[in-house]
Amino acid sequence: MASSSSPTPLHPLSLLAQVSSRQVTGCLQVMTPTNTWLLYLEQGQLNYVSTVERAFERLDSHLRRLSLQVPALVSAVRVQVRLLFEQQAVPLADYQAICWLVEQQHLHPNQASTLVETLSKEVLEDFLDVREGSYEMFEGDSLGNAPRYCQLNLRSTVEECYARLKQRRNSMSHINGGYQRLGSNGVAAPSGSPTSTTLPSREKAPNGSTKPGSKAQYTIACIDDSPTVLQAINSFLDDKIFSVIMIDDPVKALMQVIRTKPDLILLDVTMPSLDGYELCSLLRRHPDFKSTPIIMVTSNTGLIDRAKAKLVRASGYLTKPFNQSDLLKFIFKYLN
Repeated sequence: MASSSSPTPLHPLSLLAQVSSRQVTGCLQVMTPTNTWLLYLEQGQLNYVSTVERAFERLDSHLRRLSLQVPALVSAVRVQVRLLFEQQAVPLADYQAICWLVEQQHLHPNQASTLVETLSKEVLEDFLDVREGSYEMFEGDSLGNAPRYCQLNLRSTVEECYARLKQRRNSMSHINGGYQRLGSNGVAAPSGSPTSTTLPSREKAPNGSTKPGSKAQYTIACIDDSPTVLQAINSFLDDKIFSVIMIDDPVKALMQVIRTKPDLILLDVTMPSLDGYELCSLLRRHPDFKSTPIIMVTSNTGLIDRAKAKLVRASGYLTKPFNQSDLLKFIFKYLN
């Protein structure tokens, strides 16, 4: 994962998609003009999220609220925490403070787990709103011997935090329609009859040439390890207009696609040996497929999944299950 040393436009979802895809263990450090964000990861999952600025203000605020349910968190204990840890010049000082509270039996491990999760989600929500900065990935066991109080699924946590961020944006009237803009790679084509679309006329004659004035003939490569899905897609596409190449082996798919040079590629995301994102990335590196429409076909609809599709420059995102109308709308949209 490449690092960025100077402030540039930053896309948090893309960064998170990369660490999720690579199942990174370490600390992702993101520097902005006003703060430094620290995301501690273990095999692509979140252990803790914090910042350098205001870490203890945030922790103290949560401890004050928690003290209503936990009598041991009296004011003197909270002051002691800040005296012991706030001045430490180490990024994990706030996390170490939580560990200390457990060691001293001021907090139960279950309460610490809830606290760590709440703090992480709060900071992550703000991180998703970052638009400029630089970043560096420090791989390795960044939490050291510290206890792991929780491990958050990156995909579902980002979904939850982004939903809250969207609500906050709308209520403050700062940005409208952010979700639609970020998810545009996976949005279905507008409703309407696909048959009303005018297609160029280029049906191939028996000798391989093109008959002028005849019906359109397009080659569609469909790559999926499920024969059932392949047959369903084949049945959806009129053989007078579409020639469907069905490929059920992702490892062999690259060479078959290079040989046939289809007009559009339907690519399943979840396949053994080589997933759809990797295959899409490989195809985009080939000069013949830099602009060929590649549609990712998947039942995963999350922001991380869409960000992964964007990273590998997929043209669109078709969600399973889909019907004939959904499929035709997508194909006509990208062939035009």
